[in-house]
Amino acid sequence: MARVIPIIFIGLTFSGLLLPGTAVAGSIFKCIKDDKVVFSQTTCPKEFSQHQIEYDLGITTEIDSDKPQSFIDPLSALLDMKTISKEKLMQLINGEMYRLKQENSYFDILRASEIQKIERKRYWQKHEKDDPEYLKELKEMHLYFNELISNNQKSIDLLQERKALIEAEVEPQ
Repeated sequence: MARVIPIIFIGLTFSGLLLPGTAVAGSIFKCIKDDKVVFSQTTCPKEFSQHQIEYDLGITTEIDSDKPQSFIDPLSALLDMKTISKEKLMQLINGEMYRLKQENSYFDILRASEIQKIERKRYWQKHEKDDPEYLKELKEMHLYFNELISNNQKSIDLLQERKALIEAEVEPQ
């Protein structure tokens, strides 16, 4: 029982440190040098190794933030060929084209669902198929989905052109 009390005390002390940090910065930093540990709301000095501690909904997460985190945005990588290899660029272009085609298929499914919803509404309101309100709703829905699919198709066409240009390029030897 004696061991539980210090752990609870340390936990309460630690959560006391975290709560003000979450209100101000959302996270605190654990600065470590040799056997010395210091907690800070600002980044650690260069001579310390740094771990970022985040507290959210009662869960504490510790991340070694000394290591640089590199994130390459796929769209930026598509636009800047110098950052990635030709094979990786082709893979990204093909992946994006596939995603856009899948999204178009999904839009077709959503369109069919919306048509059914409009049909049910017309049926329960006892309107005819030539009712102006029903026809207007159908037309607006078709225009909306046609525009979404058209935008995706334009992007697919641009990606296809870019892919053809990349395939046509001869790598310098």
